[in-house]
Amino acid sequence: MILTDTHTHLYSEAFDEDQDAMMTRALELGIERFFVPAIDSTYAQRMYNLEKRYPDNVFLMMGLHPSQVKENYETELAFVEEQFAERKFYAVGEIGIDLYWDKTFFKQQQEAFVRQIRLAKKYGLPIVIHCRESFDEIFELLEQEKGNDLYGIFHCFTGTLEQAEKAIGYHMKLGIGGVVTFKNGKIDQFLHQIDLKHIVLETDAPYLAPVPFRGKRNESSYLLNILEKLSVVYGVPKEEIARVTTENSKQVFGI
Repeated sequence: MILTDTHTHLYSEAFDEDQDAMMTRALELGIERFFVPAIDSTYAQRMYNLEKRYPDNVFLMMGLHPSQVKENYETELAFVEEQFAERKFYAVGEIGIDLYWDKTFFKQQQEAFVRQIRLAKKYGLPIVIHCRESFDEIFELLEQEKGNDLYGIFHCFTGTLEQAEKAIGYHMKLGIGGVVTFKNGKIDQFLHQIDLKHIVLETDAPYLAPVPFRGKRNESSYLLNILEKLSVVYGVPKEEIARVTTENSKQVFGI
């Protein structure tokens, strides 16, 4: 059983003490592919160091996280563009709009999102969307940019059935993580109505650990807990969930 974690911050400071042990735990469970999103320029070297140590398993994205869109966002976007000109990445991400913590830079978040969508189109790559308290705002921009060259993953999907169907309509897979195991997560109530071909697995480690680890540090090995929950939700064996979601990830990332 080969599994893919389509969204995991393996370079996070949360893993400084036991990064290799954490990776070994995941690899031993059959999690062989790790897609790693960017946050901002300050994390780039940590990402590259991780890739160097696990070249067969770690696949990097590049982008500016919406929460990091601040006064210096132009400089950060220039850094993102420079990195794409210099080397290969597998997606533009994570990008999007986050209105949960702070709305001060909303206009700049919109601009950064659109510019990075167009960067993805330029390189023929998927986007990986971060959406928090911003479904309507993100859908408005996806409608503006829609086309066969727009595709990717709605990371950490926590919306309604209607929003799920709308996201799929923009050629997006739904990234399903620890929230599906939460009692108040709600998505487990309708997810079975979404064809499995639209689903990919993710942890978002070190954040959003699934039950029974909720509230603790998340790690990629906990993808098994998400897999088990989806097996119950869909009423199909874990092996089938693993096979289909890994195939879906190959469609998105091209590998």
